[in-house]
Amino acid sequence: METILTTTLSLTLISAAIALLLTLADRTIGNYGEVKLIINEEKEYIVEGGNSLLSTLIDQKVFIPSACGGKGTCGYCKVAVHEGGGPVLATELPFISEEELSRNVRLSCQCKVKEDIKIEIPEELFNVKEFEATVESIMDLTKVIKLIRIKLPEDEEISFKPGQYVQLKAPLYEGNTEEVYRAYSIASSPLETDHIDLVIGYVPQGIVTTYVHHHLNEEDTVYINGPYGDFYYQDNDREMVMVAVGTGVAPILSILNYMKSMNIQRKARFYFGAKTPEDLFMLDYFKELEETLYDFEFIPCLSRVPEDSDWDGFRGRVTDALDKFLEDPENKEAYLCGSEAMIDSVVEVLTKKGIPEELIYFDKF
Repeated sequence: METILTTTLSLTLISAAIALLLTLADRTIGNYGEVKLIINEEKEYIVEGGNSLLSTLIDQKVFIPSACGGKGTCGYCKVAVHEGGGPVLATELPFISEEELSRNVRLSCQCKVKEDIKIEIPEELFNVKEFEATVESIMDLTKVIKLIRIKLPEDEEISFKPGQYVQLKAPLYEGNTEEVYRAYSIASSPLETDHIDLVIGYVPQGIVTTYVHHHLNEEDTVYINGPYGDFYYQDNDREMVMVAVGTGVAPILSILNYMKSMNIQRKARFYFGAKTPEDLFMLDYFKELEETLYDFEFIPCLSRVPEDSDWDGFRGRVTDALDKFLEDPENKEAYLCGSEAMIDSVVEVLTKKGIPEELIYFDKF
């Protein structure tokens, strides 16, 4: 017993010593002092060195899209670093093409600010705003998907294109020791400027989805920033082929809500994929859209229908439905939202059907 206690005490002392050394190293070796951050050759900031470029920009209220919270797994937070970024890291290479490397593109979440640094970002990102907003309502769409309505402050509005997204910040809460942003597509129409709707599914161990599903309440204050994204409604007269699975419905909803508000006269078909009847939601609303929009059809597709189910709709994946129902590709364009695997499989079907890739718009998550 004495040997066990001695061993335990020794390990505790060693761990404490290592922690102390790491803390001292962070305060000395990692202390880069104040450095200069120059953006687009015109905006200059004095910042504390040592943090990632992404978090440094956030501290200056310059928001760069990042769907993974700075973990280096989404590849969204790209900026051009012309001076002071250090060598490109191995963690960045899977997300940066040769052409982008030639233009000094980096992942801002992986690039450390250790010295004076010059970067270039799209001008429109200077128009991204952060809002201190209020949760107006929370509605359960399924057991694992919620519809969140966020009310903006009285004197503020958000201007976005239907299909774009915002970032929602999860604060510190029990079990979470860091503030984290995640990207969520806006589901409401851009004509509804005093609020936005988000469709958020629960992901086990997901920091922000856990916050939303287990900690967030109506009347709570939340922080969002945006808008972001180059996936949005294109104004023309082509027939629209829409495809989404699960929470990928959000940007499609925004586009449909916009079309309803503007009384847009376009033919549209929406293929919505789910596993079982319990995974479908907002069926009454899509039925209403079939009656109110110019020429709209809602086609729910279930891939795992129980044998004893009375489901009389399409059985199979959205790709199966597209293969069966989609005919003449002439004058059509597509809007897709879902996982990478789903998007890739749908693009393959659509291109085989004859829809040009340049007319297939998508948002992968």
